[in-house]
Amino acid sequence: MQALTRTAIATQSLSGKIALVTGGARGLGEAICRDLAEAGATVIVADIAAEAARQVAGSLADYNAQALALDITDEAQVEAAIAGLLADRGRIDILINNAGTDYTLAVDELTSAQWDRVLDVNLRGPFLLSHHVLPAMKAQGNGQIVNIVSTAAKRAWANASAYHASKWGLLGFSHALHVEGRSHGIKVTAVVSGGMRTPFLLDRFPDIDTATLQDPANVAQTVRFVLTLPAETVIPEITVLPMRETSWP
Repeated sequence: MQALTRTAIATQSLSGKIALVTGGARGLGEAICRDLAEAGATVIVADIAAEAARQVAGSLADYNAQALALDITDEAQVEAAIAGLLADRGRIDILINNAGTDYTLAVDELTSAQWDRVLDVNLRGPFLLSHHVLPAMKAQGNGQIVNIVSTAAKRAWANASAYHASKWGLLGFSHALHVEGRSHGIKVTAVVSGGMRTPFLLDRFPDIDTATLQDPANVAQTVRFVLTLPAETVIPEITVLPMRETSWP
């Protein structure tokens, strides 16, 4: 019988890639910044919390990291930031739409301003970043966009209506962007993440059972995985759950 031989898989290196990570100053965003920097990417730590972004970039002094103060809901800021990065770096290879927010309130307690804020950060922000990055990626003939979604795009629980609406919307937007990007060599992936041990949950729910949550570094590793797939392959959607996830069957 002829022996089977395993063909080496030509995974993509992140060395020298320019990666823009929103919400990069803490939680999952910080974990992604660290993981991608360790993999050789030049990481742009973008966050509305400018000092926190500088601290994360400073802690990555052994790597090529840069802090960027950015309010992703402000289109003028987004446009200027993208133009500045392209002028300084020459290209943007990776966009990670990670920044997110929420209010834990019932529908009849949630104000219209709070609703708008959640949709602005979680859905409009990723649109703005993608809108302004796409022309450069099209000109390059390649690029990758990863949208950090949530199990909130798959199931619903009380007191998170705006968050659910934004994440369901982001998942749909991500799939639409995947369809549009493929012909230009642009890969788009929605990472549907389960609960993580990050300030996003721990600050709002101090009594949460952390054993049901996962380390954000695990999700960051999944992001790196989809970014290093062979050039001919894309994963439009991937779900990453803790083993004891409570919001998923």
